[in-house]
Amino acid sequence: MDREKIDYTVAVSQIQELAKIDAHYMPLLANVSALLNDMLSDVNWVGFYIMKNDQLVLGPFQGKPACVHIKPGEGVCGTAVQDKKTIRVDDVHQFPGHIACDTASRSELVIPMFNRYTDVNACEMPPEFAVRNIIGVLDIDSPTIGRFTQEDQEALEKIVRALESVVVKFDRKRDNKN
Repeated sequence: MDREKIDYTVAVSQIQELAKIDAHYMPLLANVSALLNDMLSDVNWVGFYIMKNDQLVLGPFQGKPACVHIKPGEGVCGTAVQDKKTIRVDDVHQFPGHIACDTASRSELVIPMFNRYTDVNACEMPPEFAVRNIIGVLDIDSPTIGRFTQEDQEALEKIVRALESVVVKFDRKRDNKN
């Protein structure tokens, strides 16, 4: 597959700049989905699902209309939540229980976002002992089988790790107001 090499470090710096403009996570996730959709070649859906009431709820995205609610364990996104790990699927038609929101999608990459601050800061625990609560996922679909590489996965995981700190800061500000 001949694709232009992506400079993910530029994306990370753009996301950090976007976070400075408005630290509320919803506009940031909307801008990040637009940025990734523009930056990545050969994708047909880029977006976020946010955990609410023990299920994923559709958040900001670029692409065709999508499933609004996904329970843990359902489809690729729900499985990533259930297993608390990134899932890269080369051929979604081979993934048991795949949810086909866009029938053109053939491969998918789902990266969970975690809220690590709960135990780390409250109890001064080392990060490796922190409870890893899922706060959402980044979901990217492609119409091409095997579209996502290990390099894509690792770079996009770094982007998600950067987003987690912004969402956590927003949660702390909101929690302190209540």
